[in-house]
Amino acid sequence: MTATKQGAPALPAVEVRGLYKKYGSSAVLEDVHMTVKAGEVYALTGPNGAGKTTLIRTMTGLAFPTDGEVRLLGRDVHTDGPRARAYLGAVVEAPAKFYPQLTGTQNLQVHANLSTMAPGGRKIGRDRLREVMALLELTRMADRKVQEYSLGQRQRLGVASAILADPKVLILDEPTSGLDPLGIGLIHRIVTSLATSGCAVILSTHHLREIATYAHTVGILTGGRLVDTVDLRSRQAAYRFRVDDPVAAATVLERLPFVRKVSTRTPYAIAHLGGESRVPDALAHLGAEGIRVFEASPDHFDLYEYYRERVEQA
Repeated sequence: MTATKQGAPALPAVEVRGLYKKYGSSAVLEDVHMTVKAGEVYALTGPNGAGKTTLIRTMTGLAFPTDGEVRLLGRDVHTDGPRARAYLGAVVEAPAKFYPQLTGTQNLQVHANLSTMAPGGRKIGRDRLREVMALLELTRMADRKVQEYSLGQRQRLGVASAILADPKVLILDEPTSGLDPLGIGLIHRIVTSLATSGCAVILSTHHLREIATYAHTVGILTGGRLVDTVDLRSRQAAYRFRVDDPVAAATVLERLPFVRKVSTRTPYAIAHLGGESRVPDALAHLGAEGIRVFEASPDHFDLYEYYRERVEQA
């Protein structure tokens, strides 16, 4: 990552500032701002035609903005392209394009050779090729021509090529399109593992209920505008209490020092407690105030319903 002065905060892995993109008189992106930190999984979602692929193409340097800028690890991807993309892995408009007459391993070797030629590139050996093929569960297809691959196998080969050089920023356009449930789960595990190791991951997707289980942030793009950014981490630790009097229960809960936010949704009182360990304390206080509690359970944030409402409002 680009060096920072001692004590200074680390630069964002990806920073999009005031991005506009027009084709003729038609605006595709309007004033888009995004910040993605190292170790963060950022999911970009929105209706078809919202501008997701255009945004991804602009972030990877494949398209130039009409106005605004994109920085990867502190470098402008359009004015300092090769160095800005030195630690970028990407699949844009999946499935990725490969040479159909070459095998999967041969195609990855082509990508490895190109990576070596890039500024700051390093040699990628055969062991790494075998490692990523195994990681994407493509070992048995390694020596088969890509023209024999199924759509899902080509999709996984695209992800293999994107992670081949151990990127610090990974950008994937619809990485689970065409995959079966096992393949989707595999991509999710890989993305989570990369983020845990410090890689910033941006992916576009329509699979909201799936990405809600592992993404940190969701950006909702519609009509070329980023209309909302949802921090899923702040939506956790909410618990619902099915009670005989939700309003009275909410009044009791909001007085507790460890409760951050309270709402009602009959027959529930919903409280952000800061963790499961606080549930017994909340139950004790409700009981002491004469509130009858019939059930206490996590109140999972419904990203799909939230998304639907935001898009309809926009």
